[in-house]
Amino acid sequence: MVCLSDERVPMPEAESLLPPGRELAALEAVLFACGEPVETELLSRTLQIPAATLLPLLEQLRSQLDSRGGGIRLLRLDTAWQLCSNPAFGEAVRAVAERRRETTLSPAALEVLAVTAYHQPVTRAFLEQVRGVDSAGVVASLLEKGLIEERGRLDVPGRPMQFGTTAAFLRVFGLSSLDELPPIDPHGEQLTLTEPEQAEPLSP
Repeated sequence: MVCLSDERVPMPEAESLLPPGRELAALEAVLFACGEPVETELLSRTLQIPAATLLPLLEQLRSQLDSRGGGIRLLRLDTAWQLCSNPAFGEAVRAVAERRRETTLSPAALEVLAVTAYHQPVTRAFLEQVRGVDSAGVVASLLEKGLIEERGRLDVPGRPMQFGTTAAFLRVFGLSSLDELPPIDPHGEQLTLTEPEQAEPLSP
């Protein structure tokens, strides 16, 4: 998902990136794509629009969303802005979020977790060598769920990122420590983990 970079970029003498007549829609799209609070200064600098012009537009967008009575609101968080769901629909949002927490792990995710748990820290290249298939999507999903985490870069050419399991991984699988992992079957061709029936719900 594309969002604004916080890298310092000099303000060029150019027209605003907000299309004339569609400024509010463009700001809404930018804030939606970011999915997190965005500083006013970052918006101003990146979109090439003075803060004195930008702030009234943001306030206008906030009023427009409020008057629309839809499912999205614009919050001002000190010097940052973020789109969020309308509190009036909190019960429905929570119900769906809870349902997402009940989602089980796919066989591919369990496979990646097993390789990571027994061999950590591991690189994505190692995971793919063991599994024989691309693992980028599964790794990204497990990072998002908080079941694995980055463990620094390996000191080799290219400096690939290493990954390891988290405390959330232990909770989900009902383990107190990695020492409680089942022993590896010496005759097994592949490491596997089985998600326990009474596992702690996954975070969305």
